[in-house]
Amino acid sequence: MVQNKRRVIMLADCQSFYASVEKAAHPEYANKPLVVAGDPERRSGIILAACPLAKAYGVTTAETIREALLKCPELVIIKPRMQQYIDVSMQITDIYRAYSDLVEPYSIDEQFIDVTGSRQLFGSPLEIAQAIQDQVRSDTGIYTRVGISYSKVTAKMACDLWAKKNESGIFVLQEDDLETALWTQPINKLFMVGSRMTAHFTAMGFATIGDLARTPLVELKRLMKQKFKKNCDIDAELYWRLANGKDDSPVSPYTHTVPPKSVGHQMTLPRDYRQLDEIRVILLELAELVCRRCRGLHVMGQVVSVGCQGADFDHPTGFYRQMKMAEPTNVTNQVYHEAVELFERHWEGLPVRKLALSLSQLSDDAVYQVSLFDERERYRVLERATDALKEKYGSAAIVRAVSMTQSGQALDRAGKIGGHYK
Repeated sequence: MVQNKRRVIMLADCQSFYASVEKAAHPEYANKPLVVAGDPERRSGIILAACPLAKAYGVTTAETIREALLKCPELVIIKPRMQQYIDVSMQITDIYRAYSDLVEPYSIDEQFIDVTGSRQLFGSPLEIAQAIQDQVRSDTGIYTRVGISYSKVTAKMACDLWAKKNESGIFVLQEDDLETALWTQPINKLFMVGSRMTAHFTAMGFATIGDLARTPLVELKRLMKQKFKKNCDIDAELYWRLANGKDDSPVSPYTHTVPPKSVGHQMTLPRDYRQLDEIRVILLELAELVCRRCRGLHVMGQVVSVGCQGADFDHPTGFYRQMKMAEPTNVTNQVYHEAVELFERHWEGLPVRKLALSLSQLSDDAVYQVSLFDERERYRVLERATDALKEKYGSAAIVRAVSMTQSGQALDRAGKIGGHYK
């Protein structure tokens, strides 16, 4: 078992979360391959989640419905219900909190649980994990997998590499087992190492996680600097600590309540936008989303950032630039005009499929320097009123006229959460 002197951290992951929620809501589909996807009526869109039966046919997330149907013609396709998934996720969080007051959401379907102080009440880490599994399945119909270890990062890898694949859905990774269990894994199994970084590490001679972990940190920094032609000390130390299972970060229920360093939104567009006039519409909608959130947080930003991207991810186009405004603001029109100026300065006229806008260098919006021709207060009064209307009646209660054009996305997005159907 995990030694008493060390922390006991769990990473609980809900299997095929969206699909599992739908199967629990539709018992008639219990033995059918099911996916949650963008637009079932049009047989178009992207697979957001696939149940194990669908995965057995080779169906994967992020592929199109059309591709999935070629693999499994009898596939049941369910339209996403994001609000329902959020509600179920919060219900599961409450179950975890019955076993520990230290629960930290990592994503909508994954949460860290520190049960170091819970063992005298609920038993061994294995007994707690099994109790959590049983209660979540009993209350929601969803199966959870639990990685148990002495830190957050090793608990995450215990879950991803072993708990998701074994029969019990539970795996304990102790520090003494790193060399025999974790270090023998291929380098692409290391947390935060994607396909591109895997290729880089392989070229540097790191075939396994152990190869990286055993490399002295000073040497790793030298190798990465040589590889990338720049100082990579921070990245090198990050990967070295991950490989060696070093993570002292606490499980904090307040992680997502800490004031952010920046506030931003991005929007993937339904088609290529080629004209500046239609791109301006999206920039205005993004400015409104960002500024409304800033006003809700009672902050202003002085640095505006704008980015765009084309549709061909194999041959990426676009840019991401920022500039400092004369004074901090959370007024939509002011941010919009600065964003348009920044965009026009760097856009080369290529088609745009994704746009992003953010504000950083945040400060308290209750304190600011007043200038002779400052109109912020007049706009603030107006925008507080529109914010209140949207809060009470929904985001579509009041929209700008340009959002009613073919370019606008505000009305469509008002019925969605995170770009998906509520």
